[in-house]
Amino acid sequence: MIYRRRQFLKLTAALAALPLGLSACGNTPAVRSPTPAPPLPTPQPPTPAAPRPAFESGVYRNLFVECGKRAQEVTAKIEAAWQSLFASTDDTRRVYYPAGTNEQGPLAYVKDIGNDDIRSEGMSYGMMIAVQLDKQAEYNAIWNWAKTHMQHQEGEWQGYFSWHNNADGSKIDDNPASDGEEWFATALLFAAGRWGDGQGIYNYRAEADTILNTMLHKTDMFTGETGVTNMFDRQQRQVVFVPYGEHASFTDPSYHLPAFYELWGRWAAGYADQQLADRQFWLSAAKTSRDFFQRTCHPKTGLAPDYAEFDGTPRAVNEHDAFRFDAFRVIGNVAVDYAWFGADERERALCDRLQAFFASQPDYGNQYTLDGKPLSTDRSPGLIAMNAVASLAATDEARAGAFLDALWAIEPPTGTWRYYDGLLYLLALLHTSGNFRIYTPGGTPKGA
Repeated sequence: MIYRRRQFLKLTAALAALPLGLSACGNTPAVRSPTPAPPLPTPQPPTPAAPRPAFESGVYRNLFVECGKRAQEVTAKIEAAWQSLFASTDDTRRVYYPAGTNEQGPLAYVKDIGNDDIRSEGMSYGMMIAVQLDKQAEYNAIWNWAKTHMQHQEGEWQGYFSWHNNADGSKIDDNPASDGEEWFATALLFAAGRWGDGQGIYNYRAEADTILNTMLHKTDMFTGETGVTNMFDRQQRQVVFVPYGEHASFTDPSYHLPAFYELWGRWAAGYADQQLADRQFWLSAAKTSRDFFQRTCHPKTGLAPDYAEFDGTPRAVNEHDAFRFDAFRVIGNVAVDYAWFGADERERALCDRLQAFFASQPDYGNQYTLDGKPLSTDRSPGLIAMNAVASLAATDEARAGAFLDALWAIEPPTGTWRYYDGLLYLLALLHTSGNFRIYTPGGTPKGA
């Protein structure tokens, strides 16, 4: 049984007591007339008009500036997070560790401190953070380590990445976790767009296309009877939990990344002579994921399960049919897809629904049944961070501002469980500040 533990970090008492109000983004209460008057119907404010999608306009909203922060403050906030998690040498803060050199250059890994391993999830997140912040040296070092130690170069798993390794590079499990490949491929495409392609493993575009082709065409490349499958179920047009045996028969809602699929549908080179078909598949997968979000997220709370059947029904594996640590990320995927492409208005309603639920939960914990019963009282900065990303698509400006306030109040996570919370925190800062951008291979992003 494949099972990946998530851990958590309790927030300080000050943050736990943080109110949800945000004066800068909130609505000013109406002044009552001193003269009694007959009650009038309360007009409903119109839904704020959505800005043009970022992919089309090249405009990435800085929600903190919209709420009254100075741009310099926002830049400093992001830099402080980078310094704590990546540049620091303090072993109570950093997750980025230089690891020597090989013939390809410097190596480094992003470590899950609490579980004492290196995960494709964190490595791919680290690469994405580095390309967004224009940190090519760190990016290349992480990619070199992943390519050297995690990617299988032969056998049934060839082209896939082991989902977790020891710090010495040895593989703990051979099997991959699909989110790692998704983020690796997109981070490589963005690197090609931001910095241009280099030689060998630093030919980012070629490496990205190899990963995309493997995800979609593994069974075309390797026909042995081993149980290894494609990373995307072609009939369901959905990402699988793990491309192996029974684990390929269901999905993880947090692995659904329609914004990434839209880009692959425009940029993928395609396998053999199948570029058109592959691009059509990726675009279709984006639509499928948008529909899937509506089925798998609870109609009242907006909460998603950790694991789900392809029809959205929660999958009961080790209690992952509830809202737990993987599921933190679902609403971020929904909101970013809307902010970048604006293809499905239902995504705004889903962001509103989830924020309304958490706004009704004072000092909300980090795990729930899908209908909203608490399973933990512990607070997680990673969940607070992802809930703030929902503000990119939410329509209630005051409530959305409150979630941004909560994100702003967090300091870079430290201690044993800083890996997952810290990476989600930094990704959320990039998204909500307009600093998580699309870098088109062969060019620079619009609005840069």
